[in-house]
Amino acid sequence: MKAVLMTQAGAPEVLQLRDVPQPILQQDREISVRLKAAGINPIDTKLRQRGTFYPEQMPAILGCDGAGVVEAVGSAVTRFQVGDEVYFCNGGLGGHQGNYAEWTTIDERFAAHKPKSLSFAEAAAAPLVLITAWEALYDRGRLQAGQRVLIHAGAGGVGHVAIQLAKLQGARVATTVSTSDKADLVRQWGAEKVIFYKQNDFVQETLAWTDGQGVELAFDTIGGNLFEQTFPAVQIYGDIVTILEPPTDTSWKVARTRNQRISLELMLTPMWQGLVAEQQAQAKILEQCARLIDRGELKIQVNRTFPLAEAAAAHQALESGSMVGKLVLLTEL
Repeated sequence: MKAVLMTQAGAPEVLQLRDVPQPILQQDREISVRLKAAGINPIDTKLRQRGTFYPEQMPAILGCDGAGVVEAVGSAVTRFQVGDEVYFCNGGLGGHQGNYAEWTTIDERFAAHKPKSLSFAEAAAAPLVLITAWEALYDRGRLQAGQRVLIHAGAGGVGHVAIQLAKLQGARVATTVSTSDKADLVRQWGAEKVIFYKQNDFVQETLAWTDGQGVELAFDTIGGNLFEQTFPAVQIYGDIVTILEPPTDTSWKVARTRNQRISLELMLTPMWQGLVAEQQAQAKILEQCARLIDRGELKIQVNRTFPLAEAAAAHQALESGSMVGKLVLLTEL
């Protein structure tokens, strides 16, 4: 089969299209999937730059997100049959093969039925951001109906899903954007308060929106200094969830004096640590999201697609920054 190999850590040019053996079923609960598309996420570019979690297993095939058609099933598989369309977040960290390829295998417990209303490209764009936003808002942030949430970078991959999930929970949403085009999009997804962070102080804007109290929950999808800068925008006893590692020089004084709760969200932990029950729980999140998507209550924004052979160009586009929605590789040649 054709696959994009990461031959070493480095610039996008280390991604090379090669012929490799097609993976075969190893366990009786595995399914073989003919991939149609693979989502591209920031974790892919970070692993490419710095090296994978398994540096002794090189070259590697990146890509955590995939969507395709089941072509074979193991003897103990009960949830899927040949011909089923599936989507999932599995592999791509340097151990189990990722999805920048024409074929993959996956334990049936970690896959979900693809939303019928989505194309394969849209479905492949969805898993990592769906799970990340779901866990951050519902599990870490404990978001409730009527609460107010500040979501940074609402037009981005995680952000655009987070806005919609927050609205589905009955919350009120403020979000930061950089352009009027992005503002139009986030309003369509349900944002009530749109903050142009380049022109305005998002903390002051948020405090004005909440009558000086601050939001009950802030969701940081950017990291860096923005994490600490967000503390004053969150109310006393409020929650802050970040998907990035806080900087070592973070001053915690404001968060401490406001008695805020800080949560870290890394949806890759179950796959990285081999936590089967937690991976199954994430697959259930995808099944729930598929129902929301097919009812028209949740949308996935694909910015652009690339053929498999242009994975390097796709990485360059993602690293250029200020992305609306997601980038996707079309794995069928």
